[in-house]
Amino acid sequence: MQQNLSTLADQKVTPYNDVDSKREQVENMFDNIAPYYDLLNKVLSLGIDKRWRTKSISLLKDLEKPHILDVATGTCDVALEMAKKLNSPTIVGLDISAKMLEVGQKKITKAGYDEIISLQQGESENLPFDDNTFDAITVAFGVRNFDNLNKGLSEMQRVLKPGGQLVVLEFSRPTVFPLKQGFNFYFKNILPQIGKLTSKDPKAYQYLYESVQAFPSGEEFVSILDTLGYKKSTCTALTVGICSIYHSKK
Repeated sequence: MQQNLSTLADQKVTPYNDVDSKREQVENMFDNIAPYYDLLNKVLSLGIDKRWRTKSISLLKDLEKPHILDVATGTCDVALEMAKKLNSPTIVGLDISAKMLEVGQKKITKAGYDEIISLQQGESENLPFDDNTFDAITVAFGVRNFDNLNKGLSEMQRVLKPGGQLVVLEFSRPTVFPLKQGFNFYFKNILPQIGKLTSKDPKAYQYLYESVQAFPSGEEFVSILDTLGYKKSTCTALTVGICSIYHSKK
């Protein structure tokens, strides 16, 4: 079982299939699509992604003044939502893409949350924080992009305080006919064409489909969390399995 989980976690689906590492390719991809990212998310998900984020954040509502790290923060939608809805004195957003962080910083300043949310460029597999720093860590649509999934999850566990909570929001694969077939057709054929017309980078949206297919979602991902030492790991499917919330504790 351990070997199977490692094989799943180490699959290397990359955006551009070139000689650069997956980390470098993902950084370049998000730099390329950063100006269009928020608009595309709204159009492609019909606004459902906002509800998914709100539901995932609600798992942390009972924490008292938590210090939170938002990994793969992107343009900071999750960080901003947490600043609005959670009683958190500090939220750190980390991402490998400088261009995404630039967009996010403008949104933070416009919303008036500069004193609560701070941003850092960095890698999930080498978090620039001390052990036992954060009460909670969130990752929305980011774990698929980790260069090394096990290492990224272990790093987040390291910087969580004992009893700290991890909340992961990620795409998953519907299994019910005909939703499975419709989902696959849309993500494989329609979405890259929309991406080509808007962001001029269809490879980014082809990668979205391929990375979702390769990602060990559902109980497979829960098993990886358990193997790495996370406790009380759960998976909650959203919107007939298009997306899932994973919740664990250190």
